[in-house]
Amino acid sequence: MELTGALAAILTLIVLEVILSADNALILGVIVQKLPPALRRKALFYGILGAYVLRGLALLFASLVIQLWWVQALGAAYLLYIALKHFLSPQEAHAPPPLEASAAQFWKVVAQVELMDLAFAVDSVLVAVALSEKLWVIYTGVFLGILALRMLASLVVTLLDRYPRFKHLAYLVVGLAGAKLAVGGWDKLMKEVLGRPELALGLDKEAFSLLILAVLLLGTLWATRKPAPA
Repeated sequence: MELTGALAAILTLIVLEVILSADNALILGVIVQKLPPALRRKALFYGILGAYVLRGLALLFASLVIQLWWVQALGAAYLLYIALKHFLSPQEAHAPPPLEASAAQFWKVVAQVELMDLAFAVDSVLVAVALSEKLWVIYTGVFLGILALRMLASLVVTLLDRYPRFKHLAYLVVGLAGAKLAVGGWDKLMKEVLGRPELALGLDKEAFSLLILAVLLLGTLWATRKPAPA
């Protein structure tokens, strides 16, 4: 019975990791698309390694990580910036990916992937700790969830290359994810740091994540639909 309960908790963690961070997978796809096609999988691979290290440390120091409101604020600012840049700079938005990239450009993209993973890890840690007290169950569920997210990110890159309209949807979801991180960071600042819970906005992160998922699913149907003949 105990093993059955542990397996159920692991499966739940994997599903929640994917559902609550579906926007994370899309963001990773958007970030690595800045690189030439040959380097994208390599960047995601290094992203997986870094994510395992960051999530592992985050789970060990969960009581400290949940107070990192400034990490979420940085992640929110970056996501809102790249979303606004996409919609306000149409020429750059339609520019093809580069054919070559320097080592500095490659590691810059990897660093951006790690920053976003750390920003999203704050809420992921809270969900994981709430579901189980067994450390091996938490680690197994979260780590398998990360692997699933990286696979989704690879799919996102393919969709971005094949369907031009999908890029607009991607950046819309990036902006929504930035708003979610911004509100989450504000709430943590008010509750955990300043002790002023009455000033928190009280965002239901699960409901907001499901809203983003619904936008992503409906938008994907629109983006991948063949345009009507003229």
